[in-house]
Amino acid sequence: MKKLIIAIGALGVMSFTTNQLMNTFLLSEAINNVQDMKEWMKEDQKQGIIEFDYAEYYIEYLNETEDLLIEFHNTNTNK
Repeated sequence: MKKLIIAIGALGVMSFTTNQLMNTFLLSEAINNVQDMKEWMKEDQKQGIIEFDYAEYYIEYLNETEDLLIEFHNTNTNK
């Protein structure tokens, strides 16, 4: 009986840790995607592919999204 309880407890801890690591990885990937999009938008703006005002608008929203993702990450990992 003790072995069963220990095994269940170990699996529970491993499952929580794996989920936590996966969520952190996914959040980091989302932040990286936003940063890539900002770089592309700045390059398109510089090359004149997109109008300056539109690019600024998109970059502003990407900055806000990046800040929100970072805040969410910091809030959920620093418990």
